[in-house]
Amino acid sequence: MKTTPIIKIAELLKTGEASLQTGPFGTQLKASDYVEKGVPVINVRNVGFGTIRKENLEYLDERMVEKLAAHQLKQGDIVFGRKGAVERHAFITDIGAGWIQGSDCLRLRINSERINNRFISYFFNTAAHQDWMQAVCSFGATMASLNQDIVKLIAIPMLSKNEQDKIVTILSAYDDLIENNKRRIVLLENMAEEIYREWFVRFRFPGYQTAEFEKGIPRKWETKVMRDLVSYYVGGGWGEDNESPTFTKGAYVIRGTDIPSLANGNYSKRVFRYHKPSNYKSRKLDKNDFIFEVSGGSKDQLLGRNIMVSEGLLSLFDNEVICASFCKQIRFDTEKVSNFFMKYYLKLFYECDLVGIYQVQSTGISNYQFESFLNYQTIQIPEKRVLDEFDKVVEPLIKLQETLAFENLSLNKAKDSLLPRLISGKLSVEDLDIQFPPSMQEDSTA
Repeated sequence: MKTTPIIKIAELLKTGEASLQTGPFGTQLKASDYVEKGVPVINVRNVGFGTIRKENLEYLDERMVEKLAAHQLKQGDIVFGRKGAVERHAFITDIGAGWIQGSDCLRLRINSERINNRFISYFFNTAAHQDWMQAVCSFGATMASLNQDIVKLIAIPMLSKNEQDKIVTILSAYDDLIENNKRRIVLLENMAEEIYREWFVRFRFPGYQTAEFEKGIPRKWETKVMRDLVSYYVGGGWGEDNESPTFTKGAYVIRGTDIPSLANGNYSKRVFRYHKPSNYKSRKLDKNDFIFEVSGGSKDQLLGRNIMVSEGLLSLFDNEVICASFCKQIRFDTEKVSNFFMKYYLKLFYECDLVGIYQVQSTGISNYQFESFLNYQTIQIPEKRVLDEFDKVVEPLIKLQETLAFENLSLNKAKDSLLPRLISGKLSVEDLDIQFPPSMQEDSTA
């Protein structure tokens, strides 16, 4: 097996094949500079593993964007966060081009005929590189910190351009399948949510034409408070990092911060802890339990994020999982209400910011008045016939979402297995006859 040559970023900077730029320190962005809608800014929290995390983006108006034109991102740019998770990076595609580099980020721009920028992004996703970044950036510091001098030390593999293009084509095929599945998951979820809105918000449920209404509500529907519908609830737990004589039961934990990614079909994160057996027994999640976030949050992040635990989700965690201590486990009485109905009721309750009614701020942390929520939050419960019909319609949509999510999990595992072998040259692509996509065909034949 041939040895793969390497080149340091510093050498590319000397030859003019790359440039490095810090964020806009000279015009430090202030809270007052941000607007509700405009051009997004990529800050450290938006830097993923080769991707842009679109949650909690901030925006600038055109006047400020023009002022910061030197920090506008282009396709092929690579953005690092300067503090914290320094092993991450965002690769800029058509999504992100034209956005602004945040002041807490570094931008690497490679403009070389011998380098496929996306190949470098894939290399940055290898465990070997990420381990190196964490080790170098964390040396002698309480928080990992990245600067230009460290980026200059990064050594990248210099396979031939043709080999780089082939590797990018192989790995991009996995990414394209994963992204397509993600889009399908979103569409299926939007379909299920729209059915809920049509039936239970606009009241166009099956048989609504002949139903009797009183004050705008079907007469056969019942008004309940949340406590009437809940058969069991308990606060979560956190346990310990390591096993001890007291904390002997190993189990996974789902945190409030995990809820958005799990709800979107991203099943890659799992946190394993050790718990007291008695605590675990009373908190073990079952199929169709709900996790409801009741503490933590921030000024921009309301509490009340929630998710229904499916059979597939339980299997991902080997059927041994509890919710974290900042959450509540809720179990609804299925004799009184449908779990699928409650799934979309709670989702819309959160998305419409109604959860904020019960949120209070104290000593720098937000807390949810969960008992008040149970006692005073009213809900209109449809007749059983309608609930049963709703279950029949939405359950296949939810199961298909889960199938696609597990397919993505398998695709990611396969890609992660291929990635280091392709990048290192252990799995040679020289003799592979690969059809390049149209966007790469001109470069590969040049």
